[in-house]
Amino acid sequence: QVQLVESGGGLVPAGGSLRLSCTASGSILSVGIMHWYRQAPGEQRNLLASIGNFGNTNYADSVKGRFTISRDNAKNTVYLQMNNLKLEDTATYYCNADIRTDGGRLVNYWGQGTQVTVSS
Repeated sequence: QVQLVESGGGLVPAGGSLRLSCTASGSILSVGIMHWYRQAPGEQRNLLASIGNFGNTNYADSVKGRFTISRDNAKNTVYLQMNNLKLEDTATYYCNADIRTDGGRLVNYWGQGTQVTVSS
């Protein structure tokens, strides 16, 4: 019943910006740490950014200074603001979160992914 749904991907020119969103819905008691990952075809899924429940953040070196993770706890939503996009940023972007359901279980969930394609 609990799910994460991403949006905001698309085609963008190099140097441009996109903002990704991911919203958790369902029988949710609380949402813990939230993450953004990305995966290019044939490559490993890599962690890009994390944000704790009180706003503490961590970034991979590849995106530090260009991407910003944020969250709106009232909306159970995590965002990824991506600036100065590069060709190598082309990938499927996934959100991930630890969610405690109304049943009391803490479970890690993945979004379905949203495609980001950066063009020259």
